Amino acid sequence: IIVNSDDHNTLEAAVIAAGLVDDLNVSGPFTVFAPTDAAFEALPDGLLDQLLADPTGDLTDILLYHVLSGEVLSTDLSDGMMATTLQGKDITVTINEDGVFINDAKVTMADIDADNGVVHVIDAVLVPPTNTVVDVIVNSENHNTLEAAVIAAGLVETLNGDGPFTVFAPTDDAFTALPDGLLDQLLADPTGELTNILLYHVLSGNVLSTDLSDGMNATTVLGKDITVTINEEGVFINDAKVTMADIEADNGVVHVIDAVLVPPTTVVDIIVDSENHNTLEAAIVAAGLVDDLNVTGPFTIFAPTDDAFAALPDGLVDQLLADPFDSLTNVLLYHVLSGKVLSTDLSDQQMAMTLQGEDVVVTINSDGVFINDAQVTMADLEASNGVVHVIDAVLVPQQLTSIREQRVINSQIKISPNPTSNFFEVDWREKPGIELDIRVFSTTGQVVKRWLKAPINQRFYIENLSPGMYIIELKHENMRAGKQLIKIR
Repeated sequence: IIVNSDDHNTLEAAVIAAGLVDDLNVSGPFTVFAPTDAAFEALPDGLLDQLLADPTGDLTDILLYHVLSGEVLSTDLSDGMMATTLQGKDITVTINEDGVFINDAKVTMADIDADNGVVHVIDAVLVPPTNTVVDVIVNSENHNTLEAAVIAAGLVETLNGDGPFTVFAPTDDAFTALPDGLLDQLLADPTGELTNILLYHVLSGNVLSTDLSDGMNATTVLGKDITVTINEEGVFINDAKVTMADIEADNGVVHVIDAVLVPPTTVVDIIVDSENHNTLEAAIVAAGLVDDLNVTGPFTIFAPTDDAFAALPDGLVDQLLADPFDSLTNVLLYHVLSGKVLSTDLSDQQMAMTLQGEDVVVTINSDGVFINDAQVTMADLEASNGVVHVIDAVLVPQQLTSIREQRVINSQIKISPNPTSNFFEVDWREKPGIELDIRVFSTTGQVVKRWLKAPINQRFYIENLSPGMYIIELKHENMRAGKQLIKIR
């Protein structure tokens, strides 16, 4: 019927290009809604050529959206009727004083009988409705805030893409439960923290509820993991309960949750996100400590502000940054404790050993809380792997009379081989043959190896240590040096 029609040349070419001739020539029966050539010409410029260039993709979907299984005559149609096409999505019938419509296309000729079905001519091309993960959110009565957030963050186009995506969708009530003012704060800077939070709710791939397992970790599009817990109370993503699962879309799946997921923030994230710690951020990056301070920890960091670094003698910061793996690393590690030490854990005259190996002293008096001579100006910035306290001065290791002197000492000492797998040797060219006290620190501040009064001209074996970064502390009389050592397999 299509081939013999003078008004369906484009439809004929499309059916042939999509390889559907044999499928529609079998016994069926089928009901075909057949758009005319004029209907195809009304499509946006270039769209038809684009469809014909990829006939087994969108073109096939569109054509199958014009076909029903079974013979449905005009007398079988009723107003408001919905019918599922071979493409899998429904069409809607409307019958009013203007005529009979399939979606928005008018039936201009009905009931053209064939041996294997019936053809109805229509005046427009039917386009399958898209149903992306964004559509699921937009069409939900309980996700108005999430919809607004996705739009504000400019993520609509991204989440309307091919995907597939798995979205954990917090309800309006979940957003309402956030601390007062937080949502407005996020919406005021939508491309910053709001975007990070939203991307923390999205996985790459189609993850159905049947794919989830207790204890499972999954990496979000943000790059940080969520944890699945399954118990007698239900399925939880971090601490958010899944209240409705497996709402499938064309480009993924949506699971409704009852709380907003907040990405874990490390101590490094707090420093990076601070407007007052740009120098400290640069120093941590230069010293190669970012990965070390992003691990589980926990760590306590006393974080000097930019003003604190600016108060150092002229040129000293540049000097430290020029030698990041010796003096700078020592100074930075002198600001870090192993463990999570909140302000409530501090007491007057308390001493605490830093990852650099020396102690800091806590003073609490009427003027405030001090770490050595640096005042704590903001306390208890909690992170997933520790806590940050802001201080107003840079802490200098007590045994150093000057950082410049420490640079000289460090420059005289060589640790080799580095990286190493089994041992290291010490070359202190200014003091050959001396005895050293040597301690090996892990990045969590634990002493994992120790040699006391050890002759310098020997090998120090570390084959039982795990691969990773270590700090080697070397002491002789009142002189001390710190060197970084990489242990490999």
